[in-house]
Amino acid sequence: MTHSKKVVIVTGATSGIGEVVAEAFAATGASLVLVGRDRERGRRALESVHKLDCPAELMLGDVADSAFADHVINSTVERFGKVSVLVNSAGIIRRGSAVETTDDDWRQTFDANVGGVFYFSRAAVKAMRKTGGGSIVNIASNVGLVGCPGLAAYCASKGAVVLLTRAMALDHAKEQISINAVCPGAVDTPMLVSAHSKPVSVDEVLQRNIDSIPQGRVATPKEIASLTLFLASEEARHITGVAVPIDGGFTAG
Repeated sequence: MTHSKKVVIVTGATSGIGEVVAEAFAATGASLVLVGRDRERGRRALESVHKLDCPAELMLGDVADSAFADHVINSTVERFGKVSVLVNSAGIIRRGSAVETTDDDWRQTFDANVGGVFYFSRAAVKAMRKTGGGSIVNIASNVGLVGCPGLAAYCASKGAVVLLTRAMALDHAKEQISINAVCPGAVDTPMLVSAHSKPVSVDEVLQRNIDSIPQGRVATPKEIASLTLFLASEEARHITGVAVPIDGGFTAG
């Protein structure tokens, strides 16, 4: 798959899945706009894609700010002439049952995980329809397809992303804009072991997840990136409105 001559925006591009997705697009010849919040991590991510001879820039801000989303899309069009692909990878996790979830936890989770996807997608569609179409890939989660204890806000937010994906895919199919969701299960990233209420080791978290996955291992970020690149490719242009689990069989049972 080649993405040469494409202009790709990746939110959450300074860590985890988003960072690996950005590097994967860079390796295929795309031009990139990396979106994140941390300046130092962003600098390192930008250096990584520049080493691949990728035209790229970094934009720092909060994806939950609709004005920032509009600014990123408009600035991308001004610099590169278009937006070909948007990957909404930015997100946060707050652990807890509904009873344990505070008002702030709930709002922050939905602002980042749903608001960010909505604001960036809305702005991207406006740009894509002017240049003949494009692709949006939302990084959701397998727990947006099935329930999971102790993740009330996160499950609800990722379920919202899945249905937003499907609704937007129907709205914009005739404009040649494909909109799909990737639904990872456990992935070997810092988020997997973050935000636990009690101290827990990395090995303990990994083993718990491995025990719940039929294939007996967690995914790598590169595997998520490969699926994302495919859904944004010309080979997948007849695929829209799907939410694809990539979870080693977790949601099959």
